[in-house]
Amino acid sequence: QVQLVESGGGLVQPGTSLRLSCAASGFRLRYYSVGWFRQAPGKEREAVSCINSVDNGTTYADSVKGRFAISRDYARNAVYLQMKNLKPEDTATYTCVTSCTGTGWTDIWGQGTQVTVSS
Repeated sequence: QVQLVESGGGLVQPGTSLRLSCAASGFRLRYYSVGWFRQAPGKEREAVSCINSVDNGTTYADSVKGRFAISRDYARNAVYLQMKNLKPEDTATYTCVTSCTGTGWTDIWGQGTQVTVSS
């Protein structure tokens, strides 16, 4: 059974930090690009960040550039999203997927972890 599980979400105040985890089981995550997406109620799903499968090159949405950082941990078969200086507009369900686009029919998606930024 292949599975992708996110964790690390929660309710935090603006300006604080949070680290999300995307842990794979049943397959080796190192062979895949891994993207982080987010979706708030009533809004379109948004690509937040991605880390390439070959050279670990990274991409970020303009809205999170300079605040978020994506990284891999090969030993733990996981990808992380370090989020700093969180803003209320970052509130969403964050999901990881085994591609940068999330459009592949073979893509593996996690169940999502909720991030709520509120004072």
